[in-house]
Amino acid sequence: MNYSFGEFTLDTAGLELRVRGSPVSIEPKVLEILIYLVENRDRVVTRDELVAQVWNGRIVSDAAISSGISSARRALGDNGNEQRFIRTLHGRGFRFAYNEVCETTGETITRNEQSGTWTSQKIQFCHSSDGTRIAYATAGSGPPLIKAANWLSHLEFDWDSPIWRHLFQLLSRGSTFVRYDARGNGLSDWNVSDHSLERQLEDFEAVVDAAKFDKFSLIGLSQGSIRSVAYAARYPDRVDKLILIGGYTQGWKLRDDPGGLAYRHVALEMIKHWWDRENIAIRQMFTNMYIPDASPDLQQLFSEMQRRIISKENAEIMMKAMADEDIRPLLPKVTAPTLVIHARNDAAAPYSQGLELAAGIRGAEFVTLETANHHLLASDPVWKRCETLIRDFLDA
Repeated sequence: MNYSFGEFTLDTAGLELRVRGSPVSIEPKVLEILIYLVENRDRVVTRDELVAQVWNGRIVSDAAISSGISSARRALGDNGNEQRFIRTLHGRGFRFAYNEVCETTGETITRNEQSGTWTSQKIQFCHSSDGTRIAYATAGSGPPLIKAANWLSHLEFDWDSPIWRHLFQLLSRGSTFVRYDARGNGLSDWNVSDHSLERQLEDFEAVVDAAKFDKFSLIGLSQGSIRSVAYAARYPDRVDKLILIGGYTQGWKLRDDPGGLAYRHVALEMIKHWWDRENIAIRQMFTNMYIPDASPDLQQLFSEMQRRIISKENAEIMMKAMADEDIRPLLPKVTAPTLVIHARNDAAAPYSQGLELAAGIRGAEFVTLETANHHLLASDPVWKRCETLIRDFLDA
């Protein structure tokens, strides 16, 4: 059994703890403690129980148990004060406290709630023309559908995340669904400095070639709309249908949005000094922009995940790269049938940007959703409508 929580995967069969896909150095006994706590996360585990199950009933000191717990916390980047993963209940014992734990068997799987079937994803790697390693995942079967990468993604974590899984279940139902992590975050190469649109298109082309698709439908969310439009304009014969959700035509420096411009400048300064710290204030700024109507638990999950899937250096570089993008001249070159969906009160990509996106593509259909969430959550009242729009458009 594999357990995924936060940025970690715990492989009980292979006896391995991984962070962002890379093994974590951890002593065998400490790993046993962690596995036992995760497997019994629905209750408090006493010290005596740990001794019986992990140390096979041998006499061990309280100091040895405390040391093992401390080592398990360190392996998870946790500590005795924060206790994000392992909580001490004084006089009672210990409990694995992280709320979102996904159980899988070998490969990453998720349950399709509507059909009752199980969908698996297969993660592979390809290389862009400049040698950058790009991670991509394939799921489902049927007509090909590619999701262009957007800022802040991780193929493993997003697949099981309550923030994204309902969308990915939808897109992998009836389609061969491919998505990838942009250079600089997730499972793709972090050691890159060039995040220009041209490099991003080369990454996209590398994924298309690796997937061996001749023609496919394309979906772009947020910044992914920039890549999607640019690709559809350059290769009109390869794009069957185009869906753009929360998209925009101009980067944040070019928009007539003084408030948004000030917000981004403040965010850039905060990223430099606070992104990789335990204090979530800076990441909460983005959370409030992207999913303002989410529950406190989902907001905390999104805030915590941000620093795990991208470094502060790459977060700053990528935000700057997005500032001056402008695809307005490309819009008339898009010939694929296009559906543009935009939240009326979207703070991350202004509503006016969605209108301009649809107006610039000949024949594009535009739909307004009455929400403030940039990323549409399963709990959002407008999600069911969005789900129907996407499926009907793809199936037509």
